[in-house]
Amino acid sequence: MAVRQRTCATADLDAPALAAVRRLLDDAFVDDPDGPFGDDDWDHALGGHHVLAWDGGELVGHAALVCRRLLHGDRTLRTGYVEGVVVRADRRRQGIADALMTEVERLLAGYDLGALGATDDGRPLYERHGWVPWRGRLSALTPSGVVPTPDEEGHVLVLPRVDVPLDLDVGLTCDWRPGDLW
Repeated sequence: MAVRQRTCATADLDAPALAAVRRLLDDAFVDDPDGPFGDDDWDHALGGHHVLAWDGGELVGHAALVCRRLLHGDRTLRTGYVEGVVVRADRRRQGIADALMTEVERLLAGYDLGALGATDDGRPLYERHGWVPWRGRLSALTPSGVVPTPDEEGHVLVLPRVDVPLDLDVGLTCDWRPGDLW
């Protein structure tokens, strides 16, 4: 059976579909050196759009696109932030992640910028799709003010739009959220 893809808002996913996404993410990140997939990570993947890859009745892939605000110089960029990109271990290297990202990138047309925090394993996928590392300093707007996030430098990738001028060498500041800031 061929893998079929579905794109929908979080609000359009029923409880069994949401549970399947959470299980897929939990299973995929169980041995992650940065720790398992947690409740904050789950929260970060909700509230936007999901691209789901199904093989029959089994979920084999997922990617989410949520809206975030990133500060670039004196501008606020409406950013499509990619979260929870995963393909079930036994279905990797079959083009599923490429198809998920192609759909995510189509959805980015409504944003000023696409951004994501890349793992070492995921980075080659994103680079094949034209994503590039942000070269400037990174920080987060926290309840305590703007805080540098140097550990994330080199891991935040962006997909700039040709009609939105950006300087990848200046600072980029993300909005506050609990858990991983980027």
